[in-house]
Amino acid sequence: MARLPRFVIPDQPQHVIIRGNNRTEIFCADADYNFYLEKLKLACDKHGCSVHAYVLMTNHVHLLITPHLEQSLGKAMQMLGRYYVQYYNTCYRRTGTLWEGRYKATLIDSETYLLTCMRYIELNPVRAGIAVDPSDYPWSSHGYNALGQPDELVAPHFEYSCLGESEEARHAAYRDLFKHQLSENAIVDIREATNKSWVLGNDHFKQRIQDQLNRQIEPKARGGDRKSQQFKANRPDLG
Repeated sequence: MARLPRFVIPDQPQHVIIRGNNRTEIFCADADYNFYLEKLKLACDKHGCSVHAYVLMTNHVHLLITPHLEQSLGKAMQMLGRYYVQYYNTCYRRTGTLWEGRYKATLIDSETYLLTCMRYIELNPVRAGIAVDPSDYPWSSHGYNALGQPDELVAPHFEYSCLGESEEARHAAYRDLFKHQLSENAIVDIREATNKSWVLGNDHFKQRIQDQLNRQIEPKARGGDRKSQQFKANRPDLG
């Protein structure tokens, strides 16, 4: 069965996940992280993408990225992947693929989900138990977005810029967002939408994207929850 083209709308943010093959390590030393970030910026600059948030874990990468042309994201990820595989295989004297298939991505409703997705990405090390606070983890955009540390890769999104009139105010307002835990529903929604390549947003956003792309953008509703009492009442044979 042919794979459907990705959902791509220029200037609409996307959450991207890139995983190592069989969930194996793709970063083993500081030099690996630095090389990846260097080539990520190079690829994004060349092909017209803006990175708003990122985290590099040992075996996968999360990006919140806006492609400015229809082919921007695909070309940037292809260029980055080739650079990094060549580098990694040379350094660690290995051959073959490094990635677990194609990268996964979902269109993000920026008004509803952009700041939530930024927090989701930068909290990844905390959820993984390798950092107590996102500021403790060096390989993410949190240092820039929350603390104002220099990071040439990060391009603030409009929604982030609206957090305050000055850089200091924006950093402080962004830090305040981390005082509140992400809801489990938000975490599940982001994970499912990205892993299954559906659109992440409210009903109005989803309908607009569906009308624009003329494609199904979320799973079709099922006939009912087979465990629910109401469903069982309508199906006595399942009681």
